[in-house]
Amino acid sequence: MAKWTPKHEAPEPLEGPIVPTIIGGTILWFVLFLVQLPFYGWFDDRGHAWWVWTCLAGTGLGLYGVYFVKRRDTAIKRAAAAAEAPAAE
Repeated sequence: MAKWTPKHEAPEPLEGPIVPTIIGGTILWFVLFLVQLPFYGWFDDRGHAWWVWTCLAGTGLGLYGVYFVKRRDTAIKRAAAAAEAPAAE
């Protein structure tokens, strides 16, 4: 079997407002959890209680994502400042 080789280069990664996007998604997961929580009995009776817990898991993973992307954003800004510092001297 022949090894697959790409026919073109991969596109550059998109950079944008990553931190606000992750925060917005985390808030959305938490709001969905809160909206479904009063109906937990209804979900449980129909075997769909996992929907509620999926929203809670999404919130937890989103909080980790906020921590991760904030650290990444800070590291990128620190590296850019360090790269400019020798050039300014």
